[in-house]
Amino acid sequence: LLHDEPNPEMTSFVFRETLMSHLLLWGNAYAQVVRNGRGQAVALYPLLPNKMEVSRATNGELVYTYYRDTDESGLNPKGGYVTLRKDEVLHIPGLGFDGLIGYSPIAMAKNAIGMSLATEEYGAAFFANGANPGGVLEHPGVIKDIQRVKDSWNSAYQGTGNAHKIAVLEEGMKFQAIGIPPEQAQFLETRKFQINEIARIFRVPPHMVGDLEKSSFSNIEQQSLEFVKYTLDPWVVRWEQSLQQSLILPSEKTSLFIKFNLDGLLRGDYQSRMNGYAIGRQNGWMSANDIRELEDMNRIPAEEGGDLYLVNGNMTKLADAGAFAKTEGGQ
Repeated sequence: LLHDEPNPEMTSFVFRETLMSHLLLWGNAYAQVVRNGRGQAVALYPLLPNKMEVSRATNGELVYTYYRDTDESGLNPKGGYVTLRKDEVLHIPGLGFDGLIGYSPIAMAKNAIGMSLATEEYGAAFFANGANPGGVLEHPGVIKDIQRVKDSWNSAYQGTGNAHKIAVLEEGMKFQAIGIPPEQAQFLETRKFQINEIARIFRVPPHMVGDLEKSSFSNIEQQSLEFVKYTLDPWVVRWEQSLQQSLILPSEKTSLFIKFNLDGLLRGDYQSRMNGYAIGRQNGWMSANDIRELEDMNRIPAEEGGDLYLVNGNMTKLADAGAFAKTEGGQ
């Protein structure tokens, strides 16, 4: 289910990507667990977090109520809701204060995200007006139809398509620009800061969202390793423990466990990997087949020595280091 396909409609990657997007945006990820007669999970189907309500029954058990609209409910054209038991739901909660429901990172950081949206909206409006600030039309006399003059000016000179056109002013009229230029309002600095601010919400290094200003050849690999350790690892632990709690039966927990393999993200360059393999091979804790499996290569048959563990001949146990002195030849 986890490695290949959780259900006949989606692959494992699509399932994990969908639930991870729910977890990052809503703070919770839900999936319905379909079980066979022996209680083993046979299918997993994602559920939308905004339609799920978690409560407790009178006996203290957790109850999941899922509200279905007309698109999801083929049997009931009016929609309705479905009540699911705890063992019928895979629930991966994010950070929360009751240990049951996670809080939405978007809701918790709404001010930072709102400022970014406002900055983007301002930039769009600024360039839509021909990259020029607003201004005032001054007339020495009295204008009878102010709206007509305003509309005439905007239709002729407003917008990027009318940028750099020559304005013709009559009857002593003058145009006086007002407003704060973007550079004085630190528009670019604000935009750049907001990119890092939103990346900081999800603990994503700036270089992974295209900000290479403070990245270099010497530190970008270290930043990538820190991304795995400090960003991915907490989420991976949430996934592993929630999956293990929901999908593995109590009788199976002594012999089975669920683990995400992040070795591919932690792999160094070719030379570093070969040096590490050489150390493991020479010190006896890796065989040729162990190494070949890590490099996605076919195994060497056992009869040809592929599973042998070797050690340097000049290495001996510490207890045997003085054994020669106790022999007759040594005396």
